Amino acid sequence: MKIVVNTRLLLPGKLEGIGWFTYHTFKRIVQSHPEVTFYFVFDRPFSKEFLFGENVKPVVLFPQARHPFLFYLFFEFSLTRFLNKTQPDLYVSPDGFLSQRYNGLQLPVFHDLNFIHHPDYLPYLTAKYYNHFFPKYAKKAKRIVTVSEYSKRDIAKTFGYPEGHIDVVYNGVHEAFRPVDAGIAEDVRRHFAQGSPYFVYIGALHKRKNIDNMLRAFDRFKDADSLGHKLLIVGAPMFGSAELRKVFQSMRHQKDVLFVGRQYNEDLRKIVAASKALLLVSHFEGFGIPIIEAMQCDVPVITSNRTSMPEVAGDAALLVDPSSVEQIVGAITQMANDSKLRARLIENGRNQRENFSWDKTAERMWSSIEKCLK
Repeated sequence: MKIVVNTRLLLPGKLEGIGWFTYHTFKRIVQSHPEVTFYFVFDRPFSKEFLFGENVKPVVLFPQARHPFLFYLFFEFSLTRFLNKTQPDLYVSPDGFLSQRYNGLQLPVFHDLNFIHHPDYLPYLTAKYYNHFFPKYAKKAKRIVTVSEYSKRDIAKTFGYPEGHIDVVYNGVHEAFRPVDAGIAEDVRRHFAQGSPYFVYIGALHKRKNIDNMLRAFDRFKDADSLGHKLLIVGAPMFGSAELRKVFQSMRHQKDVLFVGRQYNEDLRKIVAASKALLLVSHFEGFGIPIIEAMQCDVPVITSNRTSMPEVAGDAALLVDPSSVEQIVGAITQMANDSKLRARLIENGRNQRENFSWDKTAERMWSSIEKCLK
């Protein structure tokens, strides 16, 4: 059996949400199915760390697909030629991009439809490209994988796609995420937060993440904060960060917001585990991996009452309206001062996190692949 996988987002040192999904899921699938030959398709020189077994054959196609015009050339010409030449049993695309010109079986992962509901969250040409092609991809797909029941319903309603052909494959959580003892937590606070207790945000500095309202809320919280809390922001800038800069510069408590850049594995795990709580008050999430990363670390969560976030958080988080600065302030204040509330949410998180693991993700993804091939 031959399966072609779009692995263009496996970028060494730059893995984001879809990249991590691809990494953890296909590492397990490749190693569990040595009888299958997997063709990993990259759009630039690849790292050998992403060749998960002897049954992986790496392929580099050009041009690099990092712009709508290049998306079209890559997926409609380079990839199509490769698929027609290779004649695989299935083409799987973890970032959802398919080939309109290829007539074989194709399985995309649509993580969310944010680009349809909030096109202003993306660069203009990217939003136009997604809104033009993804409805076509839905028609082309043998089945569709998505990462939450919310997104499943959204895809079915928006694209008129049969729910019975949409498979929910939850994200998992890296095994590095686990609690830390008091001594390590103190060291982390000293190193990253000037020795103070802190809240943490993880993710790109992107408009849909609602960081502007998070900063406004934290600024108001600090007016009455007697414990010296900080806010750590972990992530690399993305488009839209100029507006964020304006909000930050208007803050009265700028010195209490610490931008620590992108962090990985052990450092990231320690930063999460030593925090007072995770803040993820996005306007839109297809899943929200930091929620379950926090749960794995016995850290409570403040998140939004919209899209997939209540589904992922269950009863292990305080839910807020992301448009309401007042509600976000109230949740931060509760989390900072109510130890019994935090303990209850932590205990609830221990139960909720059992629903998510990369082993389960890989098993569900393989099940969807098998359904395509029947």
